[in-house]
Amino acid sequence: MSAIGTGVAASPDFQTAGTTKDNLPVMAAQIKSRLTFPLGWNEQVKNLAAWRKAGVAKAWELTWQAPDKTPFDAQVIDEVDRGTYVARKVVFNITADSRVSGLLLLPKGKGPFPAAVFYHDHGSKFDIGKEKWIEPWGDDAKLASAKGWAKKFFTERFPGDELAKRGYVVFASDALGWGDRAGMTYDMQQALAANMFNMGSSMAGLMALEDARAAEFLASLPEVNKKQVAAVGFSMGAFRAWQAAALSDAVTASVAVNWMATADGLMVPGNNQLRGGSAWQMLHPGLLHYLDYPDVASLAAPKPMLIYAGEKDTLFPLDSVNAAFGKMSKVWGAWKAADKFESKIWAGGHVFEAPQQDYAYDWLDRQFGIKR
Repeated sequence: MSAIGTGVAASPDFQTAGTTKDNLPVMAAQIKSRLTFPLGWNEQVKNLAAWRKAGVAKAWELTWQAPDKTPFDAQVIDEVDRGTYVARKVVFNITADSRVSGLLLLPKGKGPFPAAVFYHDHGSKFDIGKEKWIEPWGDDAKLASAKGWAKKFFTERFPGDELAKRGYVVFASDALGWGDRAGMTYDMQQALAANMFNMGSSMAGLMALEDARAAEFLASLPEVNKKQVAAVGFSMGAFRAWQAAALSDAVTASVAVNWMATADGLMVPGNNQLRGGSAWQMLHPGLLHYLDYPDVASLAAPKPMLIYAGEKDTLFPLDSVNAAFGKMSKVWGAWKAADKFESKIWAGGHVFEAPQQDYAYDWLDRQFGIKR
């Protein structure tokens, strides 16, 4: 017998639209209302170590990546002298599947030195990756492109080189699709992500694994003080920095510049997140059933963290940023480490300019007990 009524409705009531002009499902509000983030910190958490262990385990599970302890087997393939430090191009096994290049800056003198792994941004610019942070050589096209990027975002500085001048070992490598691992375009990202999902892997998960491995590689160098290894990132690189701080014991402090907000605050009409594209780099399937973005970053506590936002940054709504910062601050407070967490909102936009760099590097010195 049919369950469908046989009477004729005078005015049928049914859904006539499925999506909005912002690429959201029309039931977005209902979906978001069900996100309760049960693995996030709350005041009922008594055992912080157990809470962190469970959160890290779940985050790693949702990267869809297997643990990787492949020997790095690094080789130096080029070197230039930059006065107080040397710049090297190295190749190493970032995973069992990929041997890649990286740029390494080593201070002269006797170590071990403090160190920082730099994670590059997205920027819809794929011809350079690590070169966004560290001045390249031997390739005029990459140098010109990198200088243009530095002018746009970094006050014409190379932030990695600036930190090396202060006596830090600095390292950066390319995410899949950028720099020496090129070949990706903006429009390819969705297909690449889907193809990786169809092979039981994840583009965002691979980035998380490789970022942890890059930090571990840096920490393994004899010139590096293993207790003083920072993760530094701008824009998408900031996401990568706080994620690496949460997932890897090799990272002992982090500086995250201009990527933090709540999921609720990002999934709103007009936000860049709704375009897709770059969102695939940060999409771990199912993660938001358990942890919001500030929850994941808070798994790094009680390690020192400095996190920035821009008052005029149109990518990250300020109310959502403040909500995320407030949530994170409570976690460091619960660890009795409130002095190890600092959030700072700068007057400008989506940039990491000279005063912001200097402030961050002075902050790092303080965390590592370095006096100048």
